[in-house]
Parts: sequence; C-alpha cells; structure tokens
Amino acid sequence: MVGLLGSALAGVVFGLALAAPPGPMNAVIAEESVVRGWDAGFRAGLGALTADATFFVLAFLGVVSFVEQFPTLQAVMVGVGGLLMLYFAYGAAQEVEGTFRSEGVDDDSTGFRRAFVLALTNPYQILFWLTIGVGLLEPGRVDVLAEMPYVGSDLAGLLVVETGSPALIVGFFVGILLWASGFPAALVTAERRVESFAPVVAGASALVLGGFGVLFLWDAMTTLF
Repeated sequence: MVGLLGSALAGVVFGLALAAPPGPMNAVIAEESVVRGWDAGFRAGLGALTADATFFVLAFLGVVSFVEQFPTLQAVMVGVGGLLMLYFAYGAAQEVEGTFRSEGVDDDSTGFRRAFVLALTNPYQILFWLTIGVGLLEPGRVDVLAEMPYVGSDLAGLLVVETGSPALIVGFFVGILLWASGFPAALVTAERRVESFAPVVAGASALVLGGFGVLFLWDAMTTLF
C-alpha cells in the first residue's frame, strides 16, 4: 500500500513538474484565464491534458515509437505547431487592446481547442512521449525531478521511482489536472487585485507564443532543408 501511494504521489509531482514551467501551453492558459475567467483557463488546461492523454494512448499502442522513425514527419509537425503559435500570438496581441471578458466573443471551446492543437504539435511534448513517456509504461526506474525543464540537472537523484505502475500514470495526470485548475485560479485572483494585470499577461502570452513559434519554425526548416 505504501509503495502504491508513493508511486501515485511521485506521479503527481512528475505531472506538476512537467506542467508548471513557462512555455506555449501555459501562455495560452494564462491568456484565457485573465481574458475570459477561470473556467476558460481551466478548459485550456484540459485541452493540454487531453493531448497528453492522446499521446499516452498512442504510446501504449506503439504509434509514438513508430513516429520516432520518421524525422521528416516530426519536423512537419513542429513546423505546423510553429505556424499555429504565430497565429495565436497575433490573437493574443489583439487582446491587449480589446475588451476583456466581453460576452459573446468566443465560444466556450476556443481555449480547449487552441491548447489541444498546440500540444499535439509541441515538440517538447512530442519529445517527452517519445522518450520518458514511453518509459513510464515499461517496468524500470525514472528520475522524476531530473526531467524538469531548466533545473532538472540540479535535482537529479532526489526522486527516483519505479515505472510501469498504473498508480504512477494516474498520479501523473492528476498532477497535470491540479496545475490546470490551480494556475488559472492564481491568475484570476491576481487579475482581480491589479486592474492592469490582464493586458500585461495577454501581451506576455503573445511574446511567448511568438517566440516559440519562430523557434519551432526554425527547428523545422533546419531539419527539412
């Protein structure tokens, strides 16, 4: 029982560690949260989580490993993701001067669709499921904190868990769900206290999405050409 609980808690930490760092997904969640409220931000988070669940199923079926054999296909996916990020960056920039939380502007599924499509073409998530994600399904060991972006090398060896456990997988998605609900709540609370917070977040989201869009397009072009 202790081992099962430990695996589940390790999965939660793993999910939080991978969901929390700044990036295009959190840029979309942030923009949706301060522009349209907590529920919109949460739906965007659910879009990213659904993409991870899709990758999980594909990894379980062996499709993810099959895609790894075709670098050109991966490059095309990255390029599409870059174009989408530039498009969404343009939309976020427009929100800076727009009327925030105006009714009837977007349907309820906009944030979900944006995050879901971006996550499916996000090379960081693709790379994760081609490597660590597949490893979660197979018996073995994984250094959870070592996989955190930016600071993983400093935390290596602090939390090593056994893989192949259903409890670890469940905990992983629970961790992502906790971030998808807690991050928008924190942003909405801050936005209510600081009137200028919403346009600042929308502007920062536009910069983040635009920067990653250019980066992904460059990566795709260097691979293809």
